[in-house]
Amino acid sequence: MERNTFATSAYIATSPESAFEYLCSLKNLDEWTLYSRMQEQIDEDTWLGTASGYQKNLYYHVKKLENSLFYGIEWHCGLEYNQYFQVYPVLLFPPDYIEPGTDEEGVYFHWLSFVDPKRQTPMIMQGIHTVHTSECRSLKANLERQLGRKTAAKGRYFIDTDTIYVDAPVEIAVDYLKDVKNINEWAHLVRPIGEVNGSSGDFLDEYNQKVQISVRVHSLSKYYLLEQEYFYPEYNYYQRSVALLIPTAYAFNDPDASGLILHRITFWKVGEQLAHGKLQIEDFGAESMNIKRLLEGKAGNFKSFDRGMSYVPVTKEPELVANGR
Repeated sequence: MERNTFATSAYIATSPESAFEYLCSLKNLDEWTLYSRMQEQIDEDTWLGTASGYQKNLYYHVKKLENSLFYGIEWHCGLEYNQYFQVYPVLLFPPDYIEPGTDEEGVYFHWLSFVDPKRQTPMIMQGIHTVHTSECRSLKANLERQLGRKTAAKGRYFIDTDTIYVDAPVEIAVDYLKDVKNINEWAHLVRPIGEVNGSSGDFLDEYNQKVQISVRVHSLSKYYLLEQEYFYPEYNYYQRSVALLIPTAYAFNDPDASGLILHRITFWKVGEQLAHGKLQIEDFGAESMNIKRLLEGKAGNFKSFDRGMSYVPVTKEPELVANGR
């Protein structure tokens, strides 16, 4: 997994609209975070406040994501106004997006965090799992308590993720992944039935079961969202997953950072052993490694694959002196 990225998720028994409205108000961070306390409002979407991971105050900014599929926001943080070095995308999935036709209510909250390798401290990286996981629980409790709940609600699904760094331009990745014919190159558990092109096609899975695979690409802020849907017509079964393709330069606010972060979001029914589609998160992870290898090859960055799954800032070579030495 990409070590500069951390994700946490929760099912929350409130409406997507209520969760979105609550998250858009930065002052509400006072209620559920460990130590983000808003002290001075700078503008409609920006506050100056304390921070649990830094020994100084931060500017906090919220940005709404324009998206017809589900609600989303970004939190931004930085030491100076309008100079933000951290970005936290948040997506709010309604249950009927995960399982079309379901009668489940509520919302699935997914919070993604990036920590620039050049700015991170050992304490931040050692503590981010503990803090963000506990804060996610606190957020869930605050929203559910407002509706009179006395205990934590349980959702039918849980979210699991796979994240990898790809040293290739995001435009190359989007063009490659949105074409279903390329699935035959990077996915080892399905194979096409005849020729496929465009955004959908018929495949056979590893048990020779027919599956219709479709992909759709949407623009989100400074990055892309790729939907992938498996549909088994003989069983009327859907399996949906989402991938974020985020330029590394945007994720870490570093113009020298090449490539992208590929963050795959998957949905799994609690306590159920699946019979079709991907059966485990490792199926997605194996595909991601293949995607990384192929895209980096297209970009000519063959050494990046050997460095592993995480983004590592590449030290620039000293400029050559005038005599060429």
